[in-house]
Amino acid sequence: MEEFIKKAGTLIEALPYIRSFKGKIVVIKCGGSLMSEAKGGSFDPDIPISQSPLIDIIFMQTVGMRPVVVHGGREAISKQMEKAGIKPRFTAGLRVTDEDTMKIVEETLLNRVNVEIVEAIERLGGRGEGISARGVMRVTKHLPWVKGANGERRQIDIGFVGDVESVDPVPIRDLCEAGVIPVIAPIGLGPDGHSYNVNADIVAGEIAIALQAEKLVFLTDVMGIMKDPEDPDSLISTLKIDSIEGMIGEGVILGGMIPKVKAALKAVQAGVHKTHIIDGRLPHSLLLEIFTDKGIGTQIVE
Repeated sequence: MEEFIKKAGTLIEALPYIRSFKGKIVVIKCGGSLMSEAKGGSFDPDIPISQSPLIDIIFMQTVGMRPVVVHGGREAISKQMEKAGIKPRFTAGLRVTDEDTMKIVEETLLNRVNVEIVEAIERLGGRGEGISARGVMRVTKHLPWVKGANGERRQIDIGFVGDVESVDPVPIRDLCEAGVIPVIAPIGLGPDGHSYNVNADIVAGEIAIALQAEKLVFLTDVMGIMKDPEDPDSLISTLKIDSIEGMIGEGVILGGMIPKVKAALKAVQAGVHKTHIIDGRLPHSLLLEIFTDKGIGTQIVE
């Protein structure tokens, strides 16, 4: 009996959050925590489906929230490139994307990863629809700055890699209002009519801004932002945006966490109420972060 009473208490704790977020859009960027990198982007059958973040996303949609999923596929793309005899190359943390690589990027993201996520949502009883950001997002060519041999900084061309110029929120919002979970692949349309590969963290942030989302959530394979990555007790539960640049400069925020935090910073500055960075490997991490008093990861606020 005590177990059932405890479950009821959990539901009562969630009730004010369910009321508050009803009808609100939440953009969720899913990374390696959702897809098994070991299986080239396929869902891992060894992980119980009840622990999938997709269960949480469907729950959110069922209680009246409007989740939007943005996914990456870094490891899956690299594996497909290697199968095609193309060695993946990265500059300034971004994939060098020539014509052949871009074809693999599109094929992998749209016809493998995106399809698998939508099919999994359908199997779990939800309604999902896959779309390419190419249909809603215009981009310009990204030219990263690098240091030359003489120490001077210069811009270089790394192929079909894009910076987001604009997002049309209407098609995404229409799907949400129809009770469908949009699942978006991070491929944008360039001024030359060509597809461009765009960092999925950046895409999630820009889509959250365009939709005027209530929340932007990054599912990762770490607990959140920690002062010391080796010390779980150093988790920063709340981070104010005016601390971010200093923490990047100090090396507290580094590597793959930087684009997430910068996207979160821009989103909060543009009116997204809160952003969250949480561990997607933890069962029901989304529900714990959004519908409980304590939360589990790092929230970034103004």
